[in-house]
Amino acid sequence: MTHDTTSKDADGRDGRFSALPARPGKVVAVHLSYASRADQRGRRPAHPSYFLKPSSSVAATGGTIERPQGTELLAFEGEIALVVGTPARRVTLPDAWDHVAWVTAGNDFGLYDLRANDKGSNVRSKGGDGFTPLGPDLLDARALDPAALRLRTWVNGVLRQDDTTAGLLFPLAQLVADLSQHLTLEPGDVILTGTPAGSSVVVPGDVVEVEVDAPTAAGAPTSGRLVTTVTQGEHGFDAELGSLPAVDDVQRTEAWGSRSEAGLEPEPLPEPLLLPLPLPLPEQFRLTPELREKLLRAPVAGLSAQLRKRGLDNVTVDGVRPMHPGTKLVGTARTLRFVPNREDLFASHGGGYNAQKRAFDTVGEGEVLVIEARGEEGAGTLGDILTLRAHARGAAGIVTDGGVRDHDAVAAVGLPVYYRAAHPAVLGRRHVPWDADLTVACGGTTVQPGDVVVGDRDGVVVIPPALVAQVVDATLRQEDEDAWIAEQVAAGHPVEGLFPMDAAWRARYDAWRASR
Repeated sequence: MTHDTTSKDADGRDGRFSALPARPGKVVAVHLSYASRADQRGRRPAHPSYFLKPSSSVAATGGTIERPQGTELLAFEGEIALVVGTPARRVTLPDAWDHVAWVTAGNDFGLYDLRANDKGSNVRSKGGDGFTPLGPDLLDARALDPAALRLRTWVNGVLRQDDTTAGLLFPLAQLVADLSQHLTLEPGDVILTGTPAGSSVVVPGDVVEVEVDAPTAAGAPTSGRLVTTVTQGEHGFDAELGSLPAVDDVQRTEAWGSRSEAGLEPEPLPEPLLLPLPLPLPEQFRLTPELREKLLRAPVAGLSAQLRKRGLDNVTVDGVRPMHPGTKLVGTARTLRFVPNREDLFASHGGGYNAQKRAFDTVGEGEVLVIEARGEEGAGTLGDILTLRAHARGAAGIVTDGGVRDHDAVAAVGLPVYYRAAHPAVLGRRHVPWDADLTVACGGTTVQPGDVVVGDRDGVVVIPPALVAQVVDATLRQEDEDAWIAEQVAAGHPVEGLFPMDAAWRARYDAWRASR
């Protein structure tokens, strides 16, 4: 355990609570509260949620924490701890901070081996003796700006967490006011306000240090470093009394912070759509107006970068150019495939109401017709009549890695078109219109019906429908960050430490974002 429960401080009190005014009646902890941690977990909660920790889990600085026998996933979580000074019951948001007397450092240790069976209560996984070190010093909350606090955590002297309260999803005062709606916060109660990204697994012998400070306040007050050393425990758990520790790759990933940190293979990509795909597209593969609006704001370069981070590096339609460079293309893919011309096959498949005409006649509103033409520039794959038909059907645009016939007339329609070249020859010179609504290859990338297609002056990118929401949100967040960095560079700052941002620049950016 972290501290000998019989030890006393200089005033004769239980040494576990030496950093606090008294033994807390309750310790309330927040599940997810920092944007960096929420993004790491792949979910941003709309509202805070909580769990209780027993006061017997509280410990002071300088102690040890045992990793029980038969377990592997003991993880640290550096946190800002609030200590309640006056009773709070149904307090308003403007008044909530007045009920906080002190701020200090906390470490919300958790044993992920025991997490699954507690269904989010964290009773066993976070309630062990010594799993809540606090201290060493209390900061006067009245002298602090709750939006300008900094939290840092070191493991064996290496900085692992560095974030500020500007990065919180829920301001500290909101946590106090929200909890007071449900229960009375009493003097001495402790609120653990969540951990940012960087929490990970520690092993016996590791030394974890947590510090909370206010770097922009007068005197830069600090809690001092809360120090805890991990040891190997001698005792495990009895299967006859309760469930035993158990881990899987999900728990390993969340404990370590990522699959790569846990030594696991990358997460498998979402299953591709299975063909034949029913038309119209199933509801889950249609673009909502909200997603479409976000994609219209997201640059293709940014979307491509986010897809690369997720292991998709072959998603650009290469060799095509926009007919209307200032017009954005966003839509869901419908596909058409041409095969190389062979006179007997063109005789059987090229005339009449062929696959090309059927595709243009059935393309739907908000859809992009993607044409596989093998990069062949020696004939047109569409002309003005078919472009007019697609426009009348409400199509979002056309992408072809082949030629366009009647170039000026096609351009006059105004529909976003990406193409390889202009050519006067008709289709049959190089192609046979073969089939539609199947997986095709366009500009060196594979496109399936239902994929989301986005184009701008930089080119065209193809996004699997299961990834669209997370990719576009991540892109827009990165665009905000990049725009701010560009402003700093334009103002004369060097790129070293700024691009990418180090901890100091990150804190400045987070403060700017919080002030918007």
